Amino acid sequence: MILLRVLILFLVLLLLPDWYIYRSYIRRLKNNKMRRLYWLPSVVLLAGLLVFIAAGEALHGCLGIYLVVALCLSVPKAVFALLSLFLKGAGRLFRIQIPHGWISSFAAFATFAYVLFGAVEGKEFFQVKEVEFVSPDLPEAFDGYRILQLSDIHSGSWKGNGEAIRRAVEICNQQKADVIVFTGDLVNSRASELPEFMPLLSDLKADDGVFSIVGNHDYGTYVHWNSDAERAANFQKLIAEEKQMGWDVLLNEHRILRRGNDSIALVGVENSGNPPFPDYADLPRALKGTEGLFKVLLSHDPTHWRRSVLPETDIQLMLSGHTHDMQVSVFGFSASQFVYPEHRGMYLEEGRGLYVNVGLGFVLFPFRLGSWPEITVITLRR
Repeated sequence: MILLRVLILFLVLLLLPDWYIYRSYIRRLKNNKMRRLYWLPSVVLLAGLLVFIAAGEALHGCLGIYLVVALCLSVPKAVFALLSLFLKGAGRLFRIQIPHGWISSFAAFATFAYVLFGAVEGKEFFQVKEVEFVSPDLPEAFDGYRILQLSDIHSGSWKGNGEAIRRAVEICNQQKADVIVFTGDLVNSRASELPEFMPLLSDLKADDGVFSIVGNHDYGTYVHWNSDAERAANFQKLIAEEKQMGWDVLLNEHRILRRGNDSIALVGVENSGNPPFPDYADLPRALKGTEGLFKVLLSHDPTHWRRSVLPETDIQLMLSGHTHDMQVSVFGFSASQFVYPEHRGMYLEEGRGLYVNVGLGFVLFPFRLGSWPEITVITLRR
């Protein structure tokens, strides 16, 4: 299903601009061989996509490289076509000569360089975001308390690149946070993705420890299993591996964090998403025993905030991930906002907050543009 959607996107992004560029520019060339060669990259890419669809999971490991190559070709062509059409229209409207071909070519090459940067460097362009959350409910002893949030590592996507994870862990430890929380999607699907990175992730250190929850990918629902029992065993293996790293996994439960005579509750639930994403959260169970405390909720999917957290609880702050901001943001715009009303950063409503971390890792597309991999440090203030 995902590959079929990619095929449709491919046809729109590549073939329509190709048709326009050929009709407007290429067919004017006198060299027939050059005109025919223009179509070769698109034909090869389309044939490759059909091979991936036919092969299924067998070639899944190579799909990311293919998609990057396809985007490096298709997105610049789309930019060229759109800008060329705009400049031609502007020239006719104002009755002036505009070198639309040269200007569009420059924009296309700049776009190619930007996409290539996202594929080569962008996915490792780790950014530390400093955020404050102010609440009168916060106990005095926790004024200035620093929470470091990570999300969506997707360890299977980093296979063979432990150096990048090592650098991310080093950056995290440099922040000297009081507590570290991870808000889900540690793997793409299989627990077997994690062991390569367990020694590195075990080095994450904070005075009050490292806490984690699970996300939709952690349930292993995106690959074929021989039975439900096999899938369940994969999930339990993942939880065991996290515990081996020294992470405290919160499965619809909470922990009390203390400073002197004051305390706050760190609450963690299993994934709670709209269909087709799983909903295994049990918020009442997780909250039992936290009455009257300042609460920080870890819940992977940000849609949980408006569905249940705001109307049904008094939780002051919720931390989420999941959206990746679709890994692409141009001048602050991301298509993820059409799917998730809260898709990136801090959202406040009547003194209560939601922070959506865009993730440290990536899935399917091995690149990030604008929505750089994020390490968030949230400072609590009275």
